Parts: sequence; C-alpha cells; structure tokens
Amino acid sequence: MTAQLSGAAPAPVRSGADRRRRRSGRPAWEEPPTAAGTLAKAVLLTLLVAAVLVPLWAVLVTSLASRDTIDTAGGMVMVPREIDPSAYVTIFSGGQISRAVWISTLVTVLGTTVSLVLTVLAAYGLSRPGSVGHRGLLFFFLLTFLIFPGLVPSYLVVTGFGLKDSIWSLVLPSAISVFNLVVIRAFFMNVPGELLDSARIDGAGELHILLRVVLPLSKAVIAVVGLFYAVGYWNAYFNAVLYIDDNDKFPIQRVLQSYILAGQSPNVSGAAVSLPGVTAYPPTLAVKMAVVVVTVIPAVVVYPFVQRHFTKGVITGAVKG
Repeated sequence: MTAQLSGAAPAPVRSGADRRRRRSGRPAWEEPPTAAGTLAKAVLLTLLVAAVLVPLWAVLVTSLASRDTIDTAGGMVMVPREIDPSAYVTIFSGGQISRAVWISTLVTVLGTTVSLVLTVLAAYGLSRPGSVGHRGLLFFFLLTFLIFPGLVPSYLVVTGFGLKDSIWSLVLPSAISVFNLVVIRAFFMNVPGELLDSARIDGAGELHILLRVVLPLSKAVIAVVGLFYAVGYWNAYFNAVLYIDDNDKFPIQRVLQSYILAGQSPNVSGAAVSLPGVTAYPPTLAVKMAVVVVTVIPAVVVYPFVQRHFTKGVITGAVKG
C-alpha cells in the first residue's frame, strides 16, 4: 500500500532462468541451452548435413545407374534400382580420364612437396627476428594479400620461362600461399626460444635446428597446411586452362570442366565397346557423374586422417602473429 501511494513502480517479475543467470554471474551465451535451443540446433545441423550429403548421394547413385534408370528419372537419380559400373569401366579403360588422374596425382604430390619445403623454409626464416631482411621480406609477402599482378603478367612470366605445356606450370605459379606461410610462421614463433638456444649451444646450425627441433614440434600445422596444399593442387583447373594446350596433359579437374561445360563425354559415340563388364556405352550423364566421384574421392579419403590436427594446427598457429 505504501509503495502504491508513493508512486513507486512495482518490481519486475523475473523468470527462473533469469534468476539462475543472475546468481551465476555468467553471460547469456555461456548458459546451458534450453530445450527449444537444443531442438533448433539439431534441426539446423540436420538440414546442413542433408544439404551436403544429398547432392553427393545423387552424384554417386547416378554414376552407377543404367541408361533405363536415368531415362526413367529424367536426369539425376536419387533411388538406386540397378547397379551398372560401365561408366567407371569406361573412364578407367586407359583413355583420357586415366591419364588425367595420373597427371593430377603427379601434380598434387610434386606441388605439395615443393610448396611445403618452400613455405617451411620461408616461414622459419621470417619467424627469427634477427634474420637478414626480416621486415622487408615479411612486408613483401604480406603485400601480395592486397596486390595481385593479374593474369596477363602471370601468363607472360610463365611463358617467358618456357613453362608452357609443362607440369611445372601447374606447380610453380602457386608454389607458396601467403596465408599458409603466415600460419606456419606464427606457429614457429610459439616454439620456446630456450629450445633453440640450447641447440645453438650444442653447436647446431639453423638447418639442423629446423629439422631436429622445430619440425618435430610442428607436425600438426605441417599436416594441416599440407592438406590445404594437396586439396588446392588436386582441385585446381584454371592454371591448366591458361598454360596447358595439350589434351594429354590435362589434369582431372580440367577434363571434368571440359566435359561438364562443353557437353563432351569420354569414349561415348553410341556404339558398343569391347570392355569387360560393359555391353554398351554408358549414358553420358553417368560418365560425367563418375568423373565427379573420381575427383572427390581423394579429398574424402585423406581428410579424416588430418582432421584431428585441425584445431591444434590452425588455431594454435593463428594465436600469435
């Protein structure tokens, strides 16, 4: 009665969750989720997983579908009816796809090796504050984040060095990624200086310190960056568009791009083929989807073995710059 006569506003009614949050003293985002929030997260994650898996499922099923199944579905197949591996038998019968897979594998292995060696050496040198030209070289590398020379100068450089129609034209132009360089450099800077000083006292040189001290402590970041490089080389096709004119040197992604955009299909001319397990040429759509599966499988196979290093390799390397 006294509060009403004096004109004071009544105290707001707080819910049980608000009272618990006030007693805990924690912000709202650190509180345990409510039932509605948990349900919303589950629905959202389910939709995201479905958005990724459904297209992959359709590609895989279509690549194994027969001509009648594809004609009945009118395009991409979602429900498998009969398994027909003729598309895979055709593309791996020694034709352009087989060569393209070999070229992509060679470029991926060679490019990843070259990129890791150059990136690790540059990152270690730039992680030592007393190295010669440290600030100038670091500024030069970081400047490429803002300034890109363009396609014409890059093309002139590659052709000027005689790399046209060469495997090296798919490796050297993208040999060092500045982002990966910065990540490895930040990781190297987190290595305790006492370890490096003790190695120097024992008479070790810089290369010995890098190989015997720094690299064993940096396996996580090296694995993650190596995966980034490998996936980048495997998926790259634009350099092949610019620098490769010989069809026999096309990587798998360049072949896939030509088949999808130009409507071509390997070894499909409407006649029967004399291959084991194949009585007739497979549908063009099945062949295209089989090529897509072949391009995706390596990354899917390698990723689980490197996934456990992602948190330690990337986040730890990015804490200190």
